[in-house]
Formats: sequence, structure tokens, C-alpha cells
Amino acid sequence: MAPQSPYGTDEFDSRQFRTAMGQFCTGVTVITTLDADDNPVGFACQSFAALSLDPPLVIFCPMKTSRTWPVIEERGSFVVNILSNRQQDVSATFGAPGQDKFSKIEWDPSPAGLPVLRNSLTWVECTVETVNDGGDHHIVIGRANVLGEVLQDKPLLFYRGGYLSTEHPRVTPAQEELENFITWNGGDTWL
Repeated sequence: MAPQSPYGTDEFDSRQFRTAMGQFCTGVTVITTLDADDNPVGFACQSFAALSLDPPLVIFCPMKTSRTWPVIEERGSFVVNILSNRQQDVSATFGAPGQDKFSKIEWDPSPAGLPVLRNSLTWVECTVETVNDGGDHHIVIGRANVLGEVLQDKPLLFYRGGYLSTEHPRVTPAQEELENFITWNGGDTWL
């Protein structure tokens, strides 16, 4: 008897694709920079990841319709603010359309003067290395230049269209299972 294949379909729409991709839990970041008049701008971004350790590279994917991406591209530098679980309001502010997203958000300048959102788990100041086509998104690779302090808090996670808590006890896999994970620091904690 032939093995049974899992059910699947090659006929799906964007809503079904979004639902399937929503099964993957992600962190939430806010990508920030300054416009030509040195006004802060930013947007919420869940399509972010560490890409390389040597050289230190990150990747994020803004929509091609984003009004903030052209400002970041022109500036050539940005800050990735990795949100804590206490920053759902920050995520909501930067995920919604609107002009003055910084009116109720406290921030400080990075070494290059770019917006670092207060109470984020950490932040990374980067320069744009390359930009590639990714369908209705751009694929942006940035070089990490400055790392912010890491706060001891829990991350803001997004799963199945909503926020998720990490209140459950952490389970640490065996070391050999983690060696190819880019965010594993060699100890028993995740970055």
C-alpha cells in the first residue's frame, strides 16, 4: 500500500495564504528612522530576522506601498526596535495608518540620532546594505552597527492575528538541536 499524502491544495487565495502563514509565531518590531527634516518616522514590522553573524546582518520586508520605506531608503539607515510584551499599544500605534505616530511615544536618539523606542527589549542601529524584490514587499538587508542594551522582559509575539504571551515555562532543547539557530548564544538562554 502506498503511503498516504497529507491533504493540501495548490489552489489558494491571499487570505488562505495569510491564514497558513499566521500559524508561524513571530516577534514584533518597529523600524524607525528620520525623514529629510529630521522628523521621526516608523512602522510595525513582524517580517524581521537575524540573517548573518559574520558580517552582522538583519533582514526585514516592508510592503511596497509603505510610506515609511522610501524615507528609510533615502536616509540609508534605520533602527530595529524589538518590542516587549508591555508594548502592545506601541505595536498598535505603528501598525495603524497615521501621520504623527511619535506624538505619544517616548524615544531617545541612537548614536546616529535615529529613534530608539523606550522600553523595547533591545534595539539595533543598521545601515541599508541591499534591497531585493520580494513580490509585493521589498527584501531589505541591513548591516548592524550598534546594539542596544538588552532589557530583562518578555517579547511581544504575534500569532494567528493576535498577541501571544510567553507566560508558560520555557523548555530548552538539547544543545545539538540549537547549534544551527542563529539567535542561540551558546548558553541556555535565547536572545
